[in-house]
Amino acid sequence: MGRLKGTIETTKGYKIPVIENLGATLDQFDTIDCSDNEIRKLDGFPLLKRLKTLLLNNNRICRIGEGIEHALPNLTELILTNNSITELGDLDNLSPCKHLTYISLLRNPVTNKRHYRMYVIYKIPQVRVLDFEKVKQSEREEAANMFKGKRGAQLAKDIAKRSKTFVPGAGLPTEKKKAGPSPGDVEAIKNAIANATTLAEVERLNGLLQSGQIPGKDHVLATSEEAEEEMDEDVVTNGS
Repeated sequence: MGRLKGTIETTKGYKIPVIENLGATLDQFDTIDCSDNEIRKLDGFPLLKRLKTLLLNNNRICRIGEGIEHALPNLTELILTNNSITELGDLDNLSPCKHLTYISLLRNPVTNKRHYRMYVIYKIPQVRVLDFEKVKQSEREEAANMFKGKRGAQLAKDIAKRSKTFVPGAGLPTEKKKAGPSPGDVEAIKNAIANATTLAEVERLNGLLQSGQIPGKDHVLATSEEAEEEMDEDVVTNGS
C-alpha cells in the first residue's frame, strides 16, 4: 500500500452542507472522503479525472445531480451508506457513470423499494458489488428479463419515480441516529481491514464501521476477495 500514499483527501466530519472547493485539490487524489457531513445533494464537482473512490457515509444526501459522469469520468466506487435517497428514479443520474462498479446505498430509504436491487443492476449494468454484496450472473439475467420489452420498459417507468425538485433547505430529512455494529461484526471488519490490499478497500471497510450497517461477515470478506482478485488481474496485465 506504500504506492498509494498521499492519494486520499478528506473533509470528513466538518459538517459542511455542500460539496465545493474541490478544485483546490488540483486533481491529486484517487479517493476523497466527505463522510460525516451535512451534504444534501451530490453535485458541485469540478473535473477530477484521477478520482476513483468517493466516500459519503453519514450525510443527508437526497438528490444526485446531473453530469457526474463528466466531472468524475473515472469514478469506480461510490459509498453512500446512511443517507436519505428515497426514490429509484433518483439513482438514474448514476447510469452514465460507465466505470462505476462498487456502490453502497445501505441505510437509504430507496433500498426498501420494490425491485430496488434489480433496478440498480438494470440501470447500472457494470456494477459488480452492490451494498457490499457481489452481483451474481443470475441477478443480471433476472434484471434483464424483468425490464425487457415494452412491458419491462413500462415497469421501469412506473417504479422510477423521482423526488420533487430539490430546494436547498426545504423538506430535509431529520437527522438519523447511527446504529452500532456488534463486537463480532467489528472484529470481522477489523480482520478484513488488516488483510486489505488497497487503500480504497480500507476506506470502504472503515465506512462500514462508521455507518453501523454490517451486511454480514461473508459479504465483507467477499468484497475483500474482489479487491484481491482485481489486484491479481492488474499484476498479470502489467507483467505480460
